[in-house]
Amino acid sequence: MSPLELSAAALGVVNIVLVARRTVANYPFGIVTVVLYAIVFARARLYSAAGLQAFFLASQLYGWWYWRRSGTGPVPVAAAGHRGLLLAAVAGTAGTLVLGLAMSRLTDAAAPWWDAANAAWSMVAQFLTDRRLVESWPLWVAIDALSVGLYASQGLPATAALYGLFGAIAAWGWVAWRRAMAGRRPA
Repeated sequence: MSPLELSAAALGVVNIVLVARRTVANYPFGIVTVVLYAIVFARARLYSAAGLQAFFLASQLYGWWYWRRSGTGPVPVAAAGHRGLLLAAVAGTAGTLVLGLAMSRLTDAAAPWWDAANAAWSMVAQFLTDRRLVESWPLWVAIDALSVGLYASQGLPATAALYGLFGAIAAWGWVAWRRAMAGRRPA
């Protein structure tokens, strides 16, 4: 467990709590978190996760722009709908297959298929989050559970613990966003 990993984990907690609270202030923390994690994951030979950080950086910038357009206060949220969920499922599955094949055949990745699934579905979940869609949260809960095992198996205990905490925060975020969508007070 390095100081870099601990710093990334701490900033990640701040980021995800602010996302769950639907505040635009999450984005500066998210940007620093993904930059630090790009280094952590590259050092651990989790290349899909390291590359995912480039996507997350672009996504953080897009999300910051998109969320700021909603005005001040907590951002409004919505549902993805059946077509959106089908597209998300296709994208996550296709991404897993493409990344898994590439990582297993072209690199010395430590866990090519596990890492690929984690990266592909994280991209889908991040897109849903950036679009302020409530369905992002149950997907994050599943990804966080997968991530705990992946990062623990690769000797990244602070990151594994962080993703366990992320899972709990994601469950809270799911409840809060569903309440916000229904017009009730947030949890």
